[in-house]
Amino acid sequence: MKRIIYTILIALFVANNFAQAQQEVGGANKIWSYPVIYNYDEGVTWYFDLSTTTFAVDEEVYIWIWSPSEPDAGNWENSSEFAHLTNEGNMLWSFTFTPTEYFSMTPEDIAASAGFWMRLKDKTGAKQTDVINVSYTAFSSFYTANELIRTYPEAPTLNGGLSILFNSNLVPGFENVPSVHFHSGLNNWSILQEYQAWIPEITEKTKLKDLGNGFYKMDLIPSEYYDNIPDGFVMENITYLMVAADWVANSGDQAINAAEYIPPPPPVFRFFPLQISKKDFLGISRINNEVGINTLYYTINAGTTQITGEFNGGVSEIKGFVNLPSALQGISNINEIHVLVKDNTDRTISDTTIPLKTLD
Repeated sequence: MKRIIYTILIALFVANNFAQAQQEVGGANKIWSYPVIYNYDEGVTWYFDLSTTTFAVDEEVYIWIWSPSEPDAGNWENSSEFAHLTNEGNMLWSFTFTPTEYFSMTPEDIAASAGFWMRLKDKTGAKQTDVINVSYTAFSSFYTANELIRTYPEAPTLNGGLSILFNSNLVPGFENVPSVHFHSGLNNWSILQEYQAWIPEITEKTKLKDLGNGFYKMDLIPSEYYDNIPDGFVMENITYLMVAADWVANSGDQAINAAEYIPPPPPVFRFFPLQISKKDFLGISRINNEVGINTLYYTINAGTTQITGEFNGGVSEIKGFVNLPSALQGISNINEIHVLVKDNTDRTISDTTIPLKTLD
């Protein structure tokens, strides 16, 4: 606990010292890993959804991490290439590494640390995110739980990662087998990925990771693992068997129910208030934005006067106000304004003429 408190205090100290010099771009919208669960000496990819930040879509992003250790110490203004994230598109960046190698620490030392604390930044440190803590899911309790199967998460999604733990010690016939395989299908076997022992590439694809002492782990992303998934497919479950090499034993029928699919709400754009005059502020708002949409650019024409500007935000909302009283001061004989709003992909969001209310 003392170590965690100490790390948080360091994070706050760092935040205060850099706040004046750096541009704060906001916090990450979502963070996840693949595999979902992993050992500290196992390769893993962290994914950072930065759609709620003001990073550009083509931003070169780097990781600066100080716990469990600080691999890029002293390089805040010129990040090393090993700290460079991969731009996956749609405001998603990834970082692939093996914790024990990256931090030059043993699994035990990493486990005893305060965890993974960091910021994401541009190369020179001119831009930085809020302080980020990447959580870690320990699964050592499975080894003594006397459970046949455990899944992370309990209810997977079609496009999300899934880790399945299997205790072969609880099923006769798995002793000393050379490998264990995942024979499965989506929605009650309607879309198959069979274990076919006579096809080497299928044997390798369906093979579980051997954790030792009869314990195994399968990592997959359903939409990538299964072939020929039709457009619009909604995953209801994954049905499967854990199978010993050459089918000498199997776990019996198993099933994982999928998470309920909830489509994202559609974007909503609006001007407010509904009636304006030259002496009103014009509000512009768009909620439920698509991933990667973080800026609205506006061009307002009022007679021969043109007003331009931008508002920043994220997935939940982009909102701002245009100071019409200041911009239109001294301008007479106008009874309407034309407003063009585009997003940061140059897509037109609104192309509208708004009447101006005449003041008494």
